[in-house]
Amino acid sequence: MSLTNLSHSKSHIEKYGFSVINEVFAEAEVAQIINVLDTIDTSKENFRKSGDLFAIRQFLKEVPEIKNLIFNDNIQNLIKEIFGDRYFVVKSIYFDKPETSNWYVAYHQDLTISVDKKLELPNFGPWTTKQNQFAVQPPLSILENIYTIRIHLDDTDEHNGALKVVPDSHAKGIYRPETIDWNIETEEVCKVERGGVMLMKPLTLHGSNRTTNGKKRRVIHIEFSDMELPEVLQWAERMN
Repeated sequence: MSLTNLSHSKSHIEKYGFSVINEVFAEAEVAQIINVLDTIDTSKENFRKSGDLFAIRQFLKEVPEIKNLIFNDNIQNLIKEIFGDRYFVVKSIYFDKPETSNWYVAYHQDLTISVDKKLELPNFGPWTTKQNQFAVQPPLSILENIYTIRIHLDDTDEHNGALKVVPDSHAKGIYRPETIDWNIETEEVCKVERGGVMLMKPLTLHGSNRTTNGKKRRVIHIEFSDMELPEVLQWAERMN
């Protein structure tokens, strides 16, 4: 799908739970983003480094100088046309799956949101806390409202960890992966070109395989919502 037909991408993500749009970032823009990533101090506590994965949580807060590079005209237009003009950032992560990675991700839904504190609230839970960051499973209506953009800094296919998805699974509420009936469901691999994006609803069942072709897979994952949280609870990374 392309930037010239965003209405098609919008209907695809509503129906199937995902959509791929290539050529959102020019090669020079991708190079600028990678240049910033290559020069950051990786010793902070929000940075997770292992042989299989390097990740930065609260990415846009930790690396604020990257914001203007990410929200180029194409991305801003895409957000407005597909999500709506009331959407704002609620979560951001950078993933670097190295060339030698054995990182394998089983099928799952993204069921938690990042918030600023822990409160006893009806229909919110279970809670997890990591390094003073609070995550909670919210009511289904909040999850159904979120959109995710995954910006790809490398060509990605089934050989270096492209996401596998179960089309239409986002419309079935909480869907336990162990109950997937492969007689009914199908699997689709979402190949994305360097500079392209994958859009996804967090309730879409997704996973990824180990890297087998010796190629990197660097992805910037950003979640958006247009809903406020109840009472005094706030999104941890809210950013317009």
